[in-house]
Amino acid sequence: MFERILERMRKLLRGSQYVLTVHGLEAMEDDELTILDVERCLLTGRIVERQRDRQRREWKYLVQGLAVDGTPMVVVAKIGRARRLVILTVYLVEGEAQ
Repeated sequence: MFERILERMRKLLRGSQYVLTVHGLEAMEDDELTILDVERCLLTGRIVERQRDRQRREWKYLVQGLAVDGTPMVVVAKIGRARRLVILTVYLVEGEAQ
């Protein structure tokens, strides 16, 4: 359903056209994830949900995939106004295997 937006996200990621928010960096550190985990999730995962950002009224997407070690995780990201991929936060998916 969201194949086009996911391909656009992947293209931006491959071209290093992305930014990681402070919140996203802190969430990565809390769950002991690396940027390689985030990249793998985005490159191999799937969009499982779309949400409207209340403050900016932009769409954000939950991409579920696997970290490098196979742990299920989610990356919450959007395509920002500057046409860059914005990684808002990341988290591990407890008790779920893919």
